[in-house]
Amino acid sequence: MAEKKTTKQTWDATSLPDLAGRTAVVTGANSGIGLRAADALARAGAHVVFAVRDPERGRTAAATVNGSTEVRRLDLADLSSVREFADAWQGRPLDLLINNAGVMMLPQQRTADGFEMQFGTNHLGHFALTNLLLPYVTDRVVTLSSGAHRWFGARIRFEDLNWASGYDPNRAYAQSKLANLLFTLELQRRLTESGSQVRALAAHPGYAATNLQSHAGSPVMRGFMKIGNRLFAQDDRAGALPTLYAATQDLPGASYVGPDGLGEMRGAPTLVGRTAAASDAGVARRLWTVSEELTGVSWPSEESGPAGLTGVAGGIGAGGAGTAG
Repeated sequence: MAEKKTTKQTWDATSLPDLAGRTAVVTGANSGIGLRAADALARAGAHVVFAVRDPERGRTAAATVNGSTEVRRLDLADLSSVREFADAWQGRPLDLLINNAGVMMLPQQRTADGFEMQFGTNHLGHFALTNLLLPYVTDRVVTLSSGAHRWFGARIRFEDLNWASGYDPNRAYAQSKLANLLFTLELQRRLTESGSQVRALAAHPGYAATNLQSHAGSPVMRGFMKIGNRLFAQDDRAGALPTLYAATQDLPGASYVGPDGLGEMRGAPTLVGRTAAASDAGVARRLWTVSEELTGVSWPSEESGPAGLTGVAGGIGAGGAGTAG
């Protein structure tokens, strides 16, 4: 079925194309933007896999969704859990992988593998998951970044990725969100070089009121965020629109989608810009190499899954019916 004709100003979840027969994995789908994206995809006909750290919470969330769902455990802060999730996939074709889950401005913590929690969860966990599932992906990978990639002149601290010294939760969060954009850039380069029709895109929600802020920063910071959520933020349904737009519209690989309003804080989804640091192909390649070394997960071979690295012609956003591999 052809997708509905819309304009950018009116684009919302009702504008999604028919996704019947499609399968999507959404990490962190138990609340906030992940849940809203999962709900919209399921309502459009997709089968949505809730990839969540707490399956009980995931099942509670999935029960609120009108559509086909399943729940699978995934803890992005534990690479053994990431591998278990990928191993259990057992070769099923996967149309959409939405790397949504994340943590924000936490006190200094470590993942199960000893990485700084924000870098380890937001970037390394999704890096490993994507590479392990990529042989089965038939259409696209969407990774959630943030306007925070612009904070404090954010850069990748290769000399101290895990913040062994001078930890700053805000700067560490900014680094992780910059890493999401650099990951998308290098992923698309590799996909293009391999001849794959799979696309890698990024999105950010603008200023959206979600549970993420309730765990972020100091009590004072959380207080300011609570006020900001009431006065300025859009709700999580609107915050999910850039994700849905990136996941279903015919956009170039490595595109970055966010709200079109002032400061990209709210509004309809559109293509947005990024910093020079987030466009540095050399840094993106270096980050990829380091990420492979840290996770022990490498770029997959063409023979490692039924979809290989070629994907399918057409795809969701190109108006084609697509296939399941």
